[in-house]
Formats: sequence, structure tokens, C-alpha cells
Amino acid sequence: MADSLQIVCPACNAINRVPASRLGDGPLCGKCRAVLLAGTTVDANDRNFRRYVDSSGLPLVVDCWASWCGPCQQFAPVFSQVAAEMATRATFLKLDTEANPDTAAQLQIRSIPTLLVFHRGREIARLSGALPKAQFQQWLSQQLPAPAR
Repeated sequence: MADSLQIVCPACNAINRVPASRLGDGPLCGKCRAVLLAGTTVDANDRNFRRYVDSSGLPLVVDCWASWCGPCQQFAPVFSQVAAEMATRATFLKLDTEANPDTAAQLQIRSIPTLLVFHRGREIARLSGALPKAQFQQWLSQQLPAPAR
């Protein structure tokens, strides 16, 4: 099915196939019935990160952060707001680099915050540093592939 996307459930990590034309209809997980595209950020960790990268049909926007990082704390509300506005365009993951050192090391995170964009299993963009909302949205519009139809 070329017109459907795989969506990883943020609650149970099950993989769901959703028609691209139905992304805005509030699809539910076939396994646990959780909302698949709730417009909230998803906490990624060493156990589930690869599943998202390898199985998500939507692009992934990843915020690599740490609790002690001031710019990370300032950027968190911006990331959440944009996640809510772009729920059908991308999945927004937050990766706490302190709690998930294996994934942070694999991603070669050298400074935080670092923003990553993945699509079809590979990294397509990276940016270090926090951005104001308008600049973050502009950066994403330049990085994200065209929406599925």
C-alpha cells in the first residue's frame, strides 16, 4: 500500500499501518487503542529509539536534551508547541541524553540541545542549539519532506 504509513504507537510501541489520507482523523493503535498522533512529544529511550527510526513512516524530529541544560529547558515549550501544530507531518521525540547514554553515543551527540530529523531510517538533518519558535518552524519547513498524500 503506497498510500499508507507505518506509525509507531507512543504508548505500546506497536507498529500500525495508517492510510496517509486518514492521518488527520485521530487514528488509534490497533493493539492498545491509544491515539497515534496526539500532538504531544514522545519520550524516546535506549529501548525504543531504533524502532521509531526503523519503522516510522512519518519523519522524526528528535530533541536531544538534558535536565541540567538551561537552553534545553527554554526550548522544551517551543518543541512541544510545534509538535502539537505538526502532529500529522512528523513524530516529535525527546531523548534525554543523560538517561539514555547508549543512544546519545550512537548519535554522536556532542552538544545539547541537538535537533535531528530522520526520514526512512536515516538522519537527514542536524542542528545544535535552541531556536525561537519561528526559526524552528522555518528550519523544519526546509528539512521535512513534503507531506504524504
